[in-house]
Amino acid sequence: MHTIPTDTAQPTQATRIPIEAPLPDKLVNFSGDGEPKSPRTMLQTLIEFEEEVGFEADSYSLGGNVQRIEEKFAEMLGMEAAVFMPTGTLANHLAVRKLCGDKPRAIVQEQSHLYQDSGDCVSRLSNINLVPLAKDRAHFTVEELKRVVEQSEEGRVLTPVGALMIESPVRRQDGKVVPFGEMQAITDYCRERGIGTHLDGARLYMMSGATGISAKTYASLFDTVYVSLYKYFGAPFGSVLVGTSQFCDGLYHDRRMFGGGLASANFAAALALKGVEGFEERFNTAIKSAITLFDKLNTLGGIHVGRFENGSNIFPMDLSRDLDLDKFVKMLREQSVSVSLGNPDQRRSTLRVNTTILRQDVETLFATFRAALEGSRL
Repeated sequence: MHTIPTDTAQPTQATRIPIEAPLPDKLVNFSGDGEPKSPRTMLQTLIEFEEEVGFEADSYSLGGNVQRIEEKFAEMLGMEAAVFMPTGTLANHLAVRKLCGDKPRAIVQEQSHLYQDSGDCVSRLSNINLVPLAKDRAHFTVEELKRVVEQSEEGRVLTPVGALMIESPVRRQDGKVVPFGEMQAITDYCRERGIGTHLDGARLYMMSGATGISAKTYASLFDTVYVSLYKYFGAPFGSVLVGTSQFCDGLYHDRRMFGGGLASANFAAALALKGVEGFEERFNTAIKSAITLFDKLNTLGGIHVGRFENGSNIFPMDLSRDLDLDKFVKMLREQSVSVSLGNPDQRRSTLRVNTTILRQDVETLFATFRAALEGSRL
């Protein structure tokens, strides 16, 4: 028989979660898509939001600030309506589920999050068969798609395709994006065949900043789009699924059926509303600054920052073998620059661009990298 300690109702000092010290204002962090979050920074942002705007409570993710973030993203992406979702997994699932209707087959990339990381949720919970294309590649072509659709419709047993999902950028493929022309050809074909289309645009604004094509233009190709609220807009969780008014009408019932009707979601919505202010312009500037910096770094010895074909905000970095990597990282950190190295034996890692790069000018960052390279040579 287990006994419950009598002091569990009163947490001791040792069990309290500490609120860490604020991050340095000048810290440039070359990892992740967004600025690092901490309990302290999120609390401060919530206080600012309350003072500037004020909280409007939601009722199980209906109304209040949640409705405001829905309306904001529908407007930003040129769509009629939007529905808040607690996770991207649920957003993708419900999009594919509703688009399929009575055609229980959906086409996805083999490398997509929905196929690789969601535990067969669509198959097990919605009886929809996912057909994966482009094994170990970022995307498939319209010709590959046509072959599969024709096989589905002309086989001995008719199994028509109801929906197609494209993830872009593809995180499992170093953030590579699906070329816009291919994306347009695929969605045009689907429209002709009556196949619903969904964009897993968790990192849509990373793709837009890298290609120069607006998020609204990307969204216009698809019936529905999902965008993450926590990866780079500052929320601790959450996403938004946008589409037509007809598609979104009553979708909150499905959300609640799957356990996603969260109470008090307005705190996450408030943080996202703050984070989205001017984000597109800031991130586009961040990408331009990063490319300028990386081009300058490539004039130095001991380092090379490349570019992935059809890349987004992730850049491969190679360091020479005559560098003490621990010392290199330490010297950068002393100047408020944070990098994460991969396998030391391979000397290759990645630099991930986010808006923290705007905290220091390019010349200062270049001087910091140059001094770290010179100071860490063996």
